[in-house]
Amino acid sequence: MKRKDFIKTIGGGALAMSLIPNTLKAEIINNFGTEKKLTILHTNDQHSHIEPFDASYTRNPNQGGFARRAKLISDIRAKEKNVLLLDSGDIFQGTPYFNMFGGELEFKLMSMMGYEASTMGNHDFDNGLEGFLKVLPNAKFPFICSNYDFQNTILDGRTIPYKVINKGGIKVGLFGLGIELKGLVGKKSYGETVYNDPVEVAQHYSDFLRNQKHCDLVVCLSHIGYQYPDQPEKICDVELAKRTDNIDIILGGHTHTFLPEPQVFRNRKNQKVLVNQVGWAGLLLGRIDFYFDSHHNVKNIAWNNQIIDDKIRI
Repeated sequence: MKRKDFIKTIGGGALAMSLIPNTLKAEIINNFGTEKKLTILHTNDQHSHIEPFDASYTRNPNQGGFARRAKLISDIRAKEKNVLLLDSGDIFQGTPYFNMFGGELEFKLMSMMGYEASTMGNHDFDNGLEGFLKVLPNAKFPFICSNYDFQNTILDGRTIPYKVINKGGIKVGLFGLGIELKGLVGKKSYGETVYNDPVEVAQHYSDFLRNQKHCDLVVCLSHIGYQYPDQPEKICDVELAKRTDNIDIILGGHTHTFLPEPQVFRNRKNQKVLVNQVGWAGLLLGRIDFYFDSHHNVKNIAWNNQIIDDKIRI
């Protein structure tokens, strides 16, 4: 669906109506013994859109904005005990805020919102490794880069390959995948960064997080793109889900794909994998609620990709 038509659709309430059965089912299960709930909130491809789009903008009038997102996140945290806020890259580039401050403002605001992890997108290299490193101290959250090897660069030791976060007794394992930079980003901007195969890396860290770290949920922060219909040989989130196992959910970026709801695929062991992506420019906040039983098994999932607009009162 085209971005404009999709925004019109969910703005009219069609998406909310389609999700009611999932939410109700989750609540029913919760009343019959589900002990824990985890709420994952996520963004991707923010592209320095600090301010909302102007009311006269034809495609997304008066939508987006960091302040509105912060208010929505705060409201959700006031209602939910276990909230995990994540990003899938391309925080940089797109407005004069990046030209002026080089990403410092984005990192400071995301830190204030309480982001707990992000991966790097290709545009996060736009000021080179030096530019990223310069503003990195403003990010009070880690960058998880599992398939970028920064060993021979100034970013060596400044990112991490995985992270385990405990939310109310639920162990969440995170790893992050970036897209191949060659041909997409100038060599000068990424230097001696080595790109490793995302499928192999994903399988390694998903096995590690599930079997050695004993995570209840394994999450991939991906900036490799949702799908490439004209390039079927190109690795994307859909193919990643199908070719691996032990990943529960892929939170994607790069292709600016507006998914009306998380898509379900079968992995190589015929187990379900969720893939979600929420467009670009902070127009939506992705939300997925996981309900666990007393043995930390996922019993049900509810979701709602929420629009950021002027209905959110700051």
